[in-house]
Amino acid sequence: MRIFSHYIPRRVLALAAAELLMAYLCLYLVLTLPPFEPEGLSLLDPVLIGATAVVLLVLMLAGLYESDYLSTHGVRGSLPRLVPALLVVAGVLALYGLTTPSALFSPAAAAGAALVLLGGLAAERSLWGNVSSVDAFKRRILVLGTGSRARAIESIDAAALPYRILGYIATDGEKDRPEDPERHLTLDGETSLIDLIRQHRAQEVVVAIRDRRSNLPMKQLLECKLRGVAITDISTFFEREQQRVRLDSLNASWLVFGEGFRQGRTRNAVKRTFDIMASSLLLLVTLPVMLVTAAAIKLESRGPVFFWQTRVGLGNQPFEVCKFRSMREDAEVDGVARWAVQDDDRVTRVGRLIRKLRIDELPQVINVFEGSMSFVGPRPERPVFVQELTELIPYFPTRHTIRPGITGWAQVRYPYGASVEDARQKLQYDLYYVKNHTLFLDILILFETVQVVLFGRGAR
Repeated sequence: MRIFSHYIPRRVLALAAAELLMAYLCLYLVLTLPPFEPEGLSLLDPVLIGATAVVLLVLMLAGLYESDYLSTHGVRGSLPRLVPALLVVAGVLALYGLTTPSALFSPAAAAGAALVLLGGLAAERSLWGNVSSVDAFKRRILVLGTGSRARAIESIDAAALPYRILGYIATDGEKDRPEDPERHLTLDGETSLIDLIRQHRAQEVVVAIRDRRSNLPMKQLLECKLRGVAITDISTFFEREQQRVRLDSLNASWLVFGEGFRQGRTRNAVKRTFDIMASSLLLLVTLPVMLVTAAAIKLESRGPVFFWQTRVGLGNQPFEVCKFRSMREDAEVDGVARWAVQDDDRVTRVGRLIRKLRIDELPQVINVFEGSMSFVGPRPERPVFVQELTELIPYFPTRHTIRPGITGWAQVRYPYGASVEDARQKLQYDLYYVKNHTLFLDILILFETVQVVLFGRGAR
């Protein structure tokens, strides 16, 4: 489902809605028990509704609604995050009870709420896992095309996604065949596209033909669309299912004529206002951490606390980015730029810790205040790498059409990159952000950034 230009899987929305209801019922049940029952408890009590919202917010921050996490973790796999999250919820409710006279939630009620929530949410997730994996609830898809572009859909873990590939439809100009003969379908004089859709009860057709000049059955596709069947270009399909723009399925015409890539004055004004507010709040909250970090860097090794480095920003213009120094002062004494690698021996002990927690990025609020960076956007690269990657990766300069950011969609969705292939993979997420960026997506990225810091994903 697309919300404010951002694709959110329906199964994630359904899970969040179910858990919102379950959290409300659990909290209401606890408050109706004789030891805690308050006077005049209403079904629409603002505190009860607020407590329910706190539960959902903490579960989001714990990363319990990430698509990748849901795909690889069952109910037992969720417990290592669910239990600490509910302990945080209990702490928040208990603190509210201690500081607010006549509060609904006493410390004892908060502890009881955590136990009931654990049982209710574990049971609900078990039921959701069983229901969501049933084929009957998956979207039924036919793929128009049989070449490598069409078969790229198999690179997605279809068992973990809400769709089922019924078959690949070959047109006259295609010679490739899918590995599974049972899923090989053909358009001919006797069988039309609408016949195949009816036969397989398909709900959507994904168009994955590379050469469309003579192979695209436009009249049949139009007939299907007019009869209520969803027709989706493969680039849009990958964008929807993976929240990234895949380079191996991308056409320049799709970028030109498709939706997105809006850079209007209103959006720029909203984003700039958000940058100032978010950076000011970040500076206020993290100032003690930054002071301790500066002292630790100074005590451990010789050299400056801050590290200034030339990066490429909006419109391919160079600027100086500010970070905490995390490497030895002689890290590039020969003047040759190098990618950071796993267990890089140039990184100091303090540097290793602040990289893992992303503290080394905090001084970039200076760049945000001066306007050379945004709070959320593609990470800026060094000029030498930009020149190399522009020659090797198509559409790489597209990421420079907006301001670079302290955090970004690629940073929260892909591990730390240190090669050309990593840069290629991250560009797919950057293109998605450049195409669909809104305030709503910026806020979601901030939530996921908190998760990255909490769980230490992708740091080097």
